[in-house]
Amino acid sequence: MEDDLGNWRRTHYSEELNADIEEDVTIAGWVHEIRDLGGVMFLIIRDRKGKVQVTLPEKKVKDKLMDKISEISKESVLMVQGQVKEDERAPGGLEVLPKEIKVLSDAETPLPIDVAGEVNTELDNRLNSRFLDLRNPETLSVFKIRDKTFTEVRKFLEKEGFIEMTSPKMVATATEGGTELFPISYFEKEAFLNQSPQLFKQIMMASGLDKVYEIGPIFRAEEHDTRRHLNETTSIDIEMAFSDHTDVMGILERLINYVYEKIEQECSEELKKLDKDLKPPELPFERIKYDEAVDICNKKGIEITWGEDFPTPGEKAIGEEIGDYYFIVDWPSEIKPFYAQPKEEKEISKAFDLMHPEFELSSGAQRVHSIELLKKRMINQDLEPSEFKFYLDAFKYGMPPHSGWGLGAERLLMAITGKPNIREVVLFPRDRKRLIP
Repeated sequence: MEDDLGNWRRTHYSEELNADIEEDVTIAGWVHEIRDLGGVMFLIIRDRKGKVQVTLPEKKVKDKLMDKISEISKESVLMVQGQVKEDERAPGGLEVLPKEIKVLSDAETPLPIDVAGEVNTELDNRLNSRFLDLRNPETLSVFKIRDKTFTEVRKFLEKEGFIEMTSPKMVATATEGGTELFPISYFEKEAFLNQSPQLFKQIMMASGLDKVYEIGPIFRAEEHDTRRHLNETTSIDIEMAFSDHTDVMGILERLINYVYEKIEQECSEELKKLDKDLKPPELPFERIKYDEAVDICNKKGIEITWGEDFPTPGEKAIGEEIGDYYFIVDWPSEIKPFYAQPKEEKEISKAFDLMHPEFELSSGAQRVHSIELLKKRMINQDLEPSEFKFYLDAFKYGMPPHSGWGLGAERLLMAITGKPNIREVVLFPRDRKRLIP
């Protein structure tokens, strides 16, 4: 029979325990391990901060406690009240000698996956039981780092003077045109899940807010089935008035460097569990022109025609040549969105991509702020300006020059944690095959 919580409340997480605590403590967590050595039993209790050993010597512990523990299964939920003692043989050099134990929830056996990580489990099976997968300290470390990453991104951008905004996720018009959209039924109308906050960020530049950022979901109906693509991801976006593309490139590289430094300093235990040696990339990041990137690919036997985007082998080839974070600049205007500002040479745009040696992380540009040029570029890309009236109206009454970028949060987390599959850094990934859980 399971116990009731009653008036018991946790007093300490595992990492907060120390031998100087004189009063009884109450710990709470899951049974990670059970050992019966005959005459003494050991429970390893795990919480989100770590593990602690509960020691039950048969001669010093009430019979009812021994009976209760003898029937318990791994991953059951316990609360333990007792005294903290030093013991160098125990994890962390401490143990808890229990006075009372409550079994709040019995775990069924067998478990669908190995929580300890001692058995190699297929990623699909782990994702099917994500609640159990997160009990693995290595998996949990990824999401502690994810939390810290978003916290530090916000801190950095707010120090830079940015104001957080929230854009709609149900829209009437595609951000960039194309067919990579999820249609939804919106009363009598057809609507779409938003591909990007891009148009709304730019509208804010006409409001006088000057600097805005958003961290939120975006949706793309791409039929990719790779380790680097999902259909719902988190995008970190900024837009900045009275700036050009070089200004926001500087913000982006400083942000990456800052986040790396903070993770290295404050998530050392999590990085250790991931066996990841994280070093902040040096500033400034190298800038190479699109033409140079094409030449690198062609020299390495990956044929690229001017005006094409880079395939995955091309990105890797350039990454091997550069060796660290870098920007590709001076992209052909024809392969960048209609809102990317052309240079004086009309075929080149003030657009850039931020690249990791393995993959693209971010795209950005100085934006077109002339309504006439916007309409012209829309028409050139087979878009109908009348369908973007809500967006174009913002350019009629005073729109400053502005620039911005969108950064893939999951791609950044792959780079930080070293995880090879983007699904490992998302709690509940959504791809072509996965809609549950």
